[in-house]
Amino acid sequence: MLISMKEMLAPTREHRYAIGAFNVADSCFIRAVVEEAEATHTPAIISIHPSELEFVTDEFFGYVRERTLKSKVPFTIHLDHGASIAQVLRAIQCGFTSVMIDGSLLPYEENVALTKEVVKLAHAVGVSVEGELGTIGDTGTSVEGGVSKVIYTEPAQAEDFVQRTGVDTLAVAIGTAHGIYPKDMKPELQMHILRDIAQRTTIPLVLHGGSANPDAEIAEAVTLGVGKINISSDMKFAYFAKLREILARETWWDPNVIYPDAIAAAKEVIRYKMNLFGGLGKASLYR
Repeated sequence: MLISMKEMLAPTREHRYAIGAFNVADSCFIRAVVEEAEATHTPAIISIHPSELEFVTDEFFGYVRERTLKSKVPFTIHLDHGASIAQVLRAIQCGFTSVMIDGSLLPYEENVALTKEVVKLAHAVGVSVEGELGTIGDTGTSVEGGVSKVIYTEPAQAEDFVQRTGVDTLAVAIGTAHGIYPKDMKPELQMHILRDIAQRTTIPLVLHGGSANPDAEIAEAVTLGVGKINISSDMKFAYFAKLREILARETWWDPNVIYPDAIAAAKEVIRYKMNLFGGLGKASLYR
């Protein structure tokens, strides 16, 4: 079942759970996300960064759409951190059911104008839109990047942004960062900001940089209105750690022998996150 992000996140606030948006980079990660979602009857978001889309190419999503359309579990295919209208249009043409337009580094009024234009284009063809206010930190361990100093989302501005743009969901900055935190870097999530934003808005909120944050804070964020949490680094770290372990001791070269254990390692992380977010087994809400 392939649905829009608006449909996917509609029940999350009422039922107090969030859905994992897992960044995929090839068919192995697609298998990890889709198979684990089906095994646990859990809705999931397949998230693609523009650099990942460039790597896998447009044609890859013919396979992804067919695989998810035939599933009994709900999936959304989402463009993560789209930086331009051209990138958004490309994703829509590839069959994505949700797009993000990230104007967070633009002056506020320019962010509003760009997001509003994308909303108009995407909604015309039934595609959901995620906007962003504030900035996500950079741990230096992810190709997604970020900024050295987080600009927290201003709650009153978030309320204005949602009303003026018509976005379906909003990514907020409360102190998370892309990547795995180095040992000397500890996240400082500002839950009071999230609480204020949630009280001023009714749409589901999004946390980017969901990897490596304290479980207790992530679980609390879900109770405060976060309906989508992005996971990339935690899943990929487990996958590639297992690959390095295998390749260090074996001389195999066949993908069907090398990759299964790495996919299994990624699945363990995916299931853990689904359970942490409270979404495990929630596919029944969409029938």
